[in-house]
Amino acid sequence: MSSSSPSSPRLPLAPHELWRGIRSTVRSDVTAGVLLLAATVAAVILANSPASGWYTAVRDFTFGIPELHLELSVGAWAADGLLAIFFFVVGLELKEEFTTGRLRDPRAAALPVAAAAGGVLVPALIFLLLTTGAGADAARGWAIPTATDIAFAVAVIAVVGRFLPPALRVFLLTLAVVDDLIAITIIATVYTDDISLIWLGLAVLPLAAFAFAAQRGIRSWWILLPLALATWALVHASGVHATVAGVLLAFTVPVRPTDRAHVIVGRGEERMREGLAPHWADRWGVVATLFAVPVFAFFSAGVAIGGAEGLRSAFADPITIGIVAGLVLGKPIGILLTTLGVGSIPALRRDPSLRWFDLIGMSFVAGIGFTVSLLIGELAFGSASVADEHVKIGVLTGSLVAALIGGTLLAISSRRYRRSQVTA
Repeated sequence: MSSSSPSSPRLPLAPHELWRGIRSTVRSDVTAGVLLLAATVAAVILANSPASGWYTAVRDFTFGIPELHLELSVGAWAADGLLAIFFFVVGLELKEEFTTGRLRDPRAAALPVAAAAGGVLVPALIFLLLTTGAGADAARGWAIPTATDIAFAVAVIAVVGRFLPPALRVFLLTLAVVDDLIAITIIATVYTDDISLIWLGLAVLPLAAFAFAAQRGIRSWWILLPLALATWALVHASGVHATVAGVLLAFTVPVRPTDRAHVIVGRGEERMREGLAPHWADRWGVVATLFAVPVFAFFSAGVAIGGAEGLRSAFADPITIGIVAGLVLGKPIGILLTTLGVGSIPALRRDPSLRWFDLIGMSFVAGIGFTVSLLIGELAFGSASVADEHVKIGVLTGSLVAALIGGTLLAISSRRYRRSQVTA
């Protein structure tokens, strides 16, 4: 069904549009960041309180199906299972961006894409440089400071950057989307040791069935959910990190509406068709934001600091220093140097509304590495290991410092823009 004339009278919002309004609120404002922060603070407090035994017992409680390699701790279920929902949404949004969004135009996307690559490369190099004498095991964590937590980063801009130019937020969002794509690739390739081709081959069957159903426009949960769970379980059993299954499933979902695969949006004369990818991103994005990611943060961020002695021990570890330096210094250096180099090409110049002071603040905000950084830390060093505890301290410290520096710079910029609007 084709869309109607835009001149038709405004009608009440369709349920899909109402849901999108909720999604816009929880994702575009500060709600996502507040929930993540609350879960993180609660985890750190519990892990360092008399209730630490209860917290550890819940996190390490194991249940599941051993025959399917699914006997996991609660913390592992949060990392492998709930984060698959988050990566499913990321995959949907990645496909939408490459098909119809900001990344569709290579010239428009080239600068933030290059900045994202620089923001991955330089932190990794800094981490490796600072952990050179710490042994080969320490080098496994090179990817930890390369990730940007989009929920926290956008929340900081929402709080302090009300008057900042829209192009700055678009730049950060594009950079973060590409950052997620790079992180997914790293997890799927670098942090996958032993792969069972049999289990991986079996995973293709429910994945193909899910793809067939999605392309045919089938939206029945009792068909799609079992296929998605089967794909996830088989990918997990294969040795590939199970969150990759979420991305693979998302990439099979059509973005543009077709005669079979579409959702009717609006009412009356304003009815129009929308693709399944944005439709499912709306719905599952709320689940990821309000539930999956905060629960993961709660079970992953709980680090027993051990007082002043514990902090001294952590910051004597090159791993901790490498993470902090990578997030606080590596991210802005990589982003800014790449932006400067690529932006000097006439055809790829940056948006004139993006001032260098704004970009400096934004590049520090991009150093907030939380969700994916914690996940990579667990994959690199193992959950509950000493190195993983130091990873958590490094990620929390680096992210906090980056947020404070970036937030302060952007707040200064925002006040300047506000004054210029008042005097204009």
